[in-house]
Formats: sequence, C-alpha cells, structure tokens
Amino acid sequence: MRTTVSIIKCVDYDPPSVQEAVRRAVDSLGGISAFIPAKSSVLVKPNLLMASPPEAAIVTHPEVVRSVIKLLKGINCSIYVGDGPSVWGNEAGKEDEVYEKSGIRRVCEEEGAALVKFENKRWRKKFPLAAWLDKCDCVVNIPKFKTHSLTLLTGAIKNLFGFVWKTHKVELHKKYFDAADFCKMLVDVYEEVKPALTVVDGITIIEGDGPGTSGKARRAGLLLAGKDCVALDSVLAFIMGLKPEDILTTKEAAGRGLGVCDMSSISIFGERLEDAVLKDFLLPSASLQSKIPRPVIELAKKLLKFYPCVEQDNCVKCALCAQACPNKAITMKRGKPVFDYSKCISCFCCQEFCPHAAIKIKKSLFARIAGL
Repeated sequence: MRTTVSIIKCVDYDPPSVQEAVRRAVDSLGGISAFIPAKSSVLVKPNLLMASPPEAAIVTHPEVVRSVIKLLKGINCSIYVGDGPSVWGNEAGKEDEVYEKSGIRRVCEEEGAALVKFENKRWRKKFPLAAWLDKCDCVVNIPKFKTHSLTLLTGAIKNLFGFVWKTHKVELHKKYFDAADFCKMLVDVYEEVKPALTVVDGITIIEGDGPGTSGKARRAGLLLAGKDCVALDSVLAFIMGLKPEDILTTKEAAGRGLGVCDMSSISIFGERLEDAVLKDFLLPSASLQSKIPRPVIELAKKLLKFYPCVEQDNCVKCALCAQACPNKAITMKRGKPVFDYSKCISCFCCQEFCPHAAIKIKKSLFARIAGL
C-alpha cells in the first residue's frame, strides 16, 4: 500500500508566503476537496500547548491556521477552531489566555471562524474525548513539528492528545507513565479521531528538550501535508535523522495497520526528502534512540534513568510545575519546587509546561558514566 505526503519550502511566516505554501501542499495531493467535502462542518485542531507567543515556536503559528481556514472557506465549510490546552487547575481564564497570546483568537475573528472550547466530553472506549468531535463532520489536524522528552516527537499523532478532556490528561500520564504504554494510548486516540487532513507547521520548529520552553527554536522552513499521520510522522523522523520505527507512536500505529511507515511506500510531492533533512538535529536529553543499541537499553534501563530538576536561576517560583505533575511528586517549600523522586515517573510534564525553561534533565550516575 502506498501513501502520499507533500513537503513544501516556506522560509518564514509572511502571510502571503504561508498561504501559497499551504495551498501548494494541499493542491499537490489533489486539493482541499479531495479530503473535505464541500459545506462540511470542520474542526481545526492546532497545537496550543501553553500561553506562548507564535515567535517562540511552541504553538502552531496562527498564519498556518489562517491559511487552512481560507482553504476551507473556499469550499463553504462551517469552521470551528479549538484545542484542549494543558491549563492545569481547569481555569477557563487560562484557556482564554492561551487563545489570546497564541494569536489564534485574532485569526479566528478576522477570518470568521468560530473559536471553541472543549467544555464537554464523551467517553470513547478508554477515555473521554472532546464532544466537538461528534458535532463536526471532519477534523483538520495542524500540529507543530517539535521534539518531546517522553515521546521523542510531537507531530501528527501526538497532537491529537489535545482532544483528551481537560484534566483526564493527568490521569492518562499516571496510568501510562512508561513511554511505550503512553505511545500506545496516543495511537488509541488517533484510531478514534482519524483526521481527514493534517498540515504540519515545520517552518520554525523545536529541537532538543521540547516541546516547551526548554527546547531550542530552529528554522526548518517546511510545511508538510497528508492524510496518513503515520506516514507524516515517518517523514518527520527521517528529517530528524531517525528511522520511523524509532518513534514509538509510529511503530505502534503501523503495526496496527493504521498507516504506512515504510519509506519506500511513501510518495513525496514537492521538495526532495533528502533536501529536507536537518543536519545535526538535537534530540531530547532523555532520548536514547540514537545513542546506544536498543538491546543494550533493555538490559540497562533500570540503571539508565533521567529525571527532571530545577535550575534555580531561571525559576520564578510560579508553581506551575507542581500543578502539572500528575503524580504529585513536586511540592513548593519556602517558595521553591522540591522533587520527591520516589514519586517521579519521568513523564516530564513539569518541563513541558514550565514557561521559563527552569526544568532541566538530571541523569543517573550510570547514564553519566555511559556518556549519555
């Protein structure tokens, strides 16, 4: 079975340039009507991790969202835009701040799209997902190309975790704290959502200790599109200098027959894949995939450990890390975050949601001796 992915160069977020690049990415695959029927109700799902400005590269850039909205308006769709930001504490005002600071609210107002919140839920097999999935005919997925300390990549499949209802995300981190189990759960979500189209914002990306403020922004100058999220994430892995099966969500989803990860079975339109590869790509500090063979990891994984820790010079004592911790391993003592490593499950939620890059990676002695 073959599948198709488009890769289009786009050097910056100049609105006309982004609109042209998104249109080319979709048109090279048959046009928007090949994915979305005219006059459909469509839920557009960007990556809005936190209240972060677009230039920080942590959220999907609003100009990419605008460009997708314009394509949908061209076939008279009813357009709804929303995400389930990880605003710990379930405070509605924080969701408003995410929509405002990310620039998504402004784009929706200017383009006449409805900005929605995932207030209601419906249980689907193992977990509750946003009820907006039942209200719309199709989902357009617009992830940001970023690294992730737990899953290695947050791309097409990982972005759908935002559909999990509110603080139930915390429960899933607690239940599936092992990376392999967590990635299987993410594939469960993908199997439920099944986006009709995915457009990846890879113009400015996050490498290193992503997906939040501890990562490093890098200009990649790419937009990708396709229907098969497994194929898209396989292509992103190749661009990172990895094999598709190094991404556990990709390996799991391909094993279930939910998409294609064999690079020889993925047709690329637009740029040559080899020209899109990013040299000297920085993987997360906690990642072992490119450093030692997997059989060795299996033998030594009890000794090779990575933990979050606080860099006090960057810490502003906001306590968001303590709020984000699903296992209550962080407490505030004398205004400073303190870790109880007997409770820490190394999910790196604290690092993911720290707005000030104050959470770094601590390595076990064996990991340091191994030079990791």
